[in-house]
Amino acid sequence: MTEIYFLIVAFLLLLAVFDLFVGVSNDAVNFLNSAIGAKVAKFRTVLFVASVGILIGAVMSAGMMDVARHGIMRPDNYSFEEVMTIFLAVMVTDVIILDTFNSLGLPTSTTVSLVFELLGGTFILAMLKMHADPSLTIYDLLNSDKALSVIIAIFVSVAIAFFFGVIVQWISRIIFTFNYKKHLRYTIAIFGGIAFTSLAYFIFITGIGKSPYISEAARQWIETNTMMLMTVFFVCSTVLMEILHLLRINVFKLIVLAGTFALAMAFAGNDLVNFIGVPLAGLDAMQDFLANGNGNFDTFMMTSLMSSAKSPLLYLVLAGIIMIIAMTTSKKAQNVVKTSVDLSRQDEGDEMFGSSRAARSIVRATQDMNAAVTKILPPRMRKWIDNRFNKEEAILADGAAFDEVRAAVNLVLAAMLIIFGTNYKLPLSTTYVTFMVAMGSSLADRAWSRESAVFRVTGVISVIGGWFVTAGVAFAVCAIVCAMMHFGGIAVMIAFMVLDIYLLWSSNRKFAKKQKEEKKDDVFQLMMRTRDKEIVWDLLSKHVSRTQSFVTHFALEQFNRIIDGIYNENRKELRHCNSALKEEQSQLKKFRRKELLAMRRIPAEIAIERNTWFHLGVNSDQQFIYCLKRMLEPVKEHVDNNFNPLPQAYKDDFENTRRKINELMNHTEQMISTNRYELYQETLNIADECKDELSTMRKRVIDIMYQDNNANLKVSLLYLNILQESQEFLSVMRHQLRAARKFLDDRQ
Repeated sequence: MTEIYFLIVAFLLLLAVFDLFVGVSNDAVNFLNSAIGAKVAKFRTVLFVASVGILIGAVMSAGMMDVARHGIMRPDNYSFEEVMTIFLAVMVTDVIILDTFNSLGLPTSTTVSLVFELLGGTFILAMLKMHADPSLTIYDLLNSDKALSVIIAIFVSVAIAFFFGVIVQWISRIIFTFNYKKHLRYTIAIFGGIAFTSLAYFIFITGIGKSPYISEAARQWIETNTMMLMTVFFVCSTVLMEILHLLRINVFKLIVLAGTFALAMAFAGNDLVNFIGVPLAGLDAMQDFLANGNGNFDTFMMTSLMSSAKSPLLYLVLAGIIMIIAMTTSKKAQNVVKTSVDLSRQDEGDEMFGSSRAARSIVRATQDMNAAVTKILPPRMRKWIDNRFNKEEAILADGAAFDEVRAAVNLVLAAMLIIFGTNYKLPLSTTYVTFMVAMGSSLADRAWSRESAVFRVTGVISVIGGWFVTAGVAFAVCAIVCAMMHFGGIAVMIAFMVLDIYLLWSSNRKFAKKQKEEKKDDVFQLMMRTRDKEIVWDLLSKHVSRTQSFVTHFALEQFNRIIDGIYNENRKELRHCNSALKEEQSQLKKFRRKELLAMRRIPAEIAIERNTWFHLGVNSDQQFIYCLKRMLEPVKEHVDNNFNPLPQAYKDDFENTRRKINELMNHTEQMISTNRYELYQETLNIADECKDELSTMRKRVIDIMYQDNNANLKVSLLYLNILQESQEFLSVMRHQLRAARKFLDDRQ
């Protein structure tokens, strides 16, 4: 029996190493983003600074290990067997959730996973123990006060991080402006002094001062002389910052690198418990049982876990080294552009997230609120504030997402919040504190313009929503796994360990195999349909003709729907168009599969002769849908987000061409449906002339855009896209008409 628990502890330690690699690969970008996003130093320099922070943070993280030991449960009322069941359920669930969320591409948080897994496993076991022994209460088994404070700290940290991100960045931008190099003479020293003093307080006084590796006398001296030390730090750092500025050294870069160090240190100190806290607690429990348990697995109580963790320095150093190796070698950590950079960058670009109804409502409400506040402010104050936030003067390094001022605020503020939580033994989510600080600072920096606000709010909602999903799933799954292990015993524990290994090894293969088998099943069902070759050819020719005729009519109908939608700013009409295109695209795929099967059942000589034209016609059907979707998506986005309407001049300019496109499409539909092609060449010639007209119109719009100095850039680009896709629409029509004629040329 003892050997089984040795195996469990070994498995927990193995999963700890796995969690360290995966967790750091996913989370390292949190403290690398600002330094890399602002281009303050070479990548290797940033990695070196972060590595030192990680190593020191790992050594200082011993106190955080108490969260896994007695932060959620009260181990003195649990036996060794029950505690090991909870610990194994937590780690098994962690792997299952990580694998599932990665497969689905959903955001997750290691801190939230750990806390709610511990809570779920402890809660279900507490319920079972209370049922067996009515004298026990929930307060005897669950550290409810601490659990509640941990949960509140995690979720409140989102609002606090966002709030302070907005306030601190707004004040910083008022002081420095976007042209910050002109306003450094009397402000950079004080700003740098405050930043370095804050970091020094939380790192060296609150952090190292409470580390278990310094003497009690030193700790008492630090607590007694905190104000004096703070004053000395502020004066010395302020003077040093001024001297460095006079020596033409970029103080902001030093602040950003110091913030990177602090945030990496905070990450290691706060998040290390997520990876090794449970395995080390399990190891301590095993050692206590071997020394004092006398083989009583189900009666020996884990009172020893009520004491504070005394994690060996070697374990913490090894964990720090593994985290550094993972951070420096992971391609994901180095190459993937993370959500926070994309959502907080100063300029507009290709947004990662789409537009949601909730985000649009929030943006509209915020705009209304901003308009109300703006009316209250005196005109001079509004003008002065606008001058301080003149983004045209922004100083950005080549390729940087934002400037050094915002990078400094992001790092220093996030590090302070996380280290504050760490020193109070509240496991905040590093990912989301960093993320929300970045979101708050970007909002204060007016990086969320009317053209991008909806997409970025959608991104924030998506990320926070994923966090809540993580919490609920972690709680429920761990509770179920823990209950199964409790009733099933060692056999179920071993089964779950095998399951975890299997998931880590074969999840991707299993998914690919499943997709392949589903495809084979569809092909098999189609292959079972046999028909007479002549009957199949007759039915196929009629089906293809009917499909192409319908698609021509459908494409023209949706084309006019899109144009009317942008003319009238009719969101409802555009949404119906979007749904219709998706449904028709799905139907065309089904028709194509059936028709391909039919092509294999027709006489060989006909199949060879008509194969090219069949595929050209089918592809043209699909290209109509793709072309309309390319036209619809920016139009729908434009109207949904209440951007500027299409000018009347553009509408008048396009109306004659629109009429010609309608005539050409109607002629094409008539020829295909009747299989009479007398107007075939004339239709192609008119289509070529119409395409030339569209090219001329595009050049004219581009000239107007240059003359307007990009005053209506967004709506002009939208109109250019309509013209471009209208040309492509006519090209597809020509291909379809030619394919239909060739495919049915001799069938009258």
